Amino acid sequence: MPKTSKSAPASSINIGISEKDRAAIATSLGNLLADTYTLYLTTHNFHWNVTGPMFNTLHQMFMVQYTELWNAVDPVAERIRSLGHAAPGSYAQFGKLASIKDAPATPPKALEMVRILVDGHESVARTARKIFPIAEKAGDEPTADLLTQRLTVHEQTAWMLRSLLEA
Repeated sequence: MPKTSKSAPASSINIGISEKDRAAIATSLGNLLADTYTLYLTTHNFHWNVTGPMFNTLHQMFMVQYTELWNAVDPVAERIRSLGHAAPGSYAQFGKLASIKDAPATPPKALEMVRILVDGHESVARTARKIFPIAEKAGDEPTADLLTQRLTVHEQTAWMLRSLLEA
């Protein structure tokens, strides 16, 4: 039977990024993960609870958006793991780390849902943008690439949602 290898402790990782920089990047990515997951949950909530004349349009749009967000959490968490740190994964941790508020307990009207999601996508974009200087200083191209991808999605989604609010 082959021996199973244990994962290396964070201090023995030698990927060309110092332990201090890996910790700073992982901590910041934890904030991005919390924001992404919180926005995912809010978007999925709104998908379930949207009503009114724009129901079909918003119901479908929210489904596309929450699916994209769901698919985004894994690469962020796996980047944290690649840096040698544990990814946060509980509601309690996400509540402490997220910069965006949880969904309202009572579902808002459809256009208020759109406003909340615009704010959420803009907040996640700001969180991602704050990580760039840390990743660039450390020469962490994979994290910078991940951030670029996330920024593109969040900025474009915020623009599309904002367009629904124009009269």
